Amino acid sequence: MTREFVEYEPRFLDALVPLWREAFEFGVGIKDPNPLAEQREHFVARVLPSNRVTLALQDGRLAGFVASSAESLAQLHVRVDLHGQGIGSSLLEDAKTHSSGSLWLYAFTRNLRACRFYEKRGFVAVERGFEPTWQLEDVKYLWQAQTRSGT
Repeated sequence: MTREFVEYEPRFLDALVPLWREAFEFGVGIKDPNPLAEQREHFVARVLPSNRVTLALQDGRLAGFVASSAESLAQLHVRVDLHGQGIGSSLLEDAKTHSSGSLWLYAFTRNLRACRFYEKRGFVAVERGFEPTWQLEDVKYLWQAQTRSGT
């Protein structure tokens, strides 16, 4: 098994959108009623222009991806059958490395697996709210790099 992390390549778009959908539905426990074509358009028009996207490939096949800017993490998804293998942790470390020293993100509170994942990796809940599109409670998390005193 070979695993590599590469910058986004358009040839993976057809695999990325269904992976994103499946991981979202698994984590949140709801069926997304929107057509995949709309989600694809959202990714191309909204996610790509404002985020750095890193792909995790396992044996040349898309295993997950992270979309983040210097300040925030917009998306982090791993193929459901590959959860628990360190792919998400590696993608998150990539986002942290390319951050400005802190990252914020939103997660749905009902996605307990994601909430535990972020909390175990240094994110702290700083705000609770309600996401109107999905009509679900969410939580805003913040991570800040540890700074050494005196350096």
